[in-house]
Amino acid sequence: MYKDKGFLELEELGTRLPSENRLENGPVAVIECIQEIPCNPCQDACPKGAIKKFEHINDTPEINMDLCNGCGLCISACPGLAIFIVWKNYSENEALIKIPYELLPIPTEGAQYSLLDRTGEIIGIGRVVKVQTVKTNPKSKTVWIAIPKPLCMEARNIRIGECK
Repeated sequence: MYKDKGFLELEELGTRLPSENRLENGPVAVIECIQEIPCNPCQDACPKGAIKKFEHINDTPEINMDLCNGCGLCISACPGLAIFIVWKNYSENEALIKIPYELLPIPTEGAQYSLLDRTGEIIGIGRVVKVQTVKTNPKSKTVWIAIPKPLCMEARNIRIGECK
């Protein structure tokens, strides 16, 4: 689907996705990078070594889900904006996602925004919990968003403006 339509379907990620059991056990990175291009800054950004060492610069990232603690340092290191953190059990009714964000205006903590899926379609409403700037990449923000649990593997961005 990616080559035909320009966006990934969840099914295309296959074994790159954390298991349901892993999603239940705390925050974890989801790396949606499938292109073999010369890029590996995510590997160096991970303090836990959860992103496996590349054998070749064109390899796609692989993550050891057991080592990942969902810190999110890999998010701002990824120039392709292809890494997300999913914390399915953030609260009783909400999941938390951490997404890369490089647009203006910067989201406001506490505000609600429309959630977008991989195609850019609105799928719900989320609340910004935190906007984080990482010292190593101050132009890139990591936005923490509380969302309905069923959307945790679908929501991948927000639209600032009217909430639908």
